[in-house]
Amino acid sequence: MNTIIWILIFLGTFLIMEFMAWFSHKYIMHGFLWVLHKDHHKKDHDSWFERNDAFFIIYAVVSMSFILAGVKTWFWYGWPIGLGIMAYGAAYFLVHDIFIHQRFKLFRNANNWYAKGVRRAHKMHHKHIGKQDGECFGMLFVPFKYFKK
Repeated sequence: MNTIIWILIFLGTFLIMEFMAWFSHKYIMHGFLWVLHKDHHKKDHDSWFERNDAFFIIYAVVSMSFILAGVKTWFWYGWPIGLGIMAYGAAYFLVHDIFIHQRFKLFRNANNWYAKGVRRAHKMHHKHIGKQDGECFGMLFVPFKYFKK
């Protein structure tokens, strides 16, 4: 029974992170921490790294904190929460940074309907280079209007 609960907490956390990604992108990255996110929309430097990469560190600290709480205290469900956050971060990095932005040259030839829809939706978001007016959505739940056959 504990294994089932552990897995449900892990999967629930992964799905909640989709909402958190949307929320933090819309209200934090395009809000009071725009100073860190704006170079992702309009590159103003020659470095491979972006100030936007700081968000990866922020979420990694949150994930590690939950895992550490699971290891060091009675808070055993810190493990599945922390690992769910970490798994979402890995999936996000794979889809957003590797697949869409090609920070590593992988998956360049993916042309199925889902891949095309995700690329199209992200392109529409990056059409706006300013703080306002950028349509925000998650990685998994992209609006259906972007999926065309």
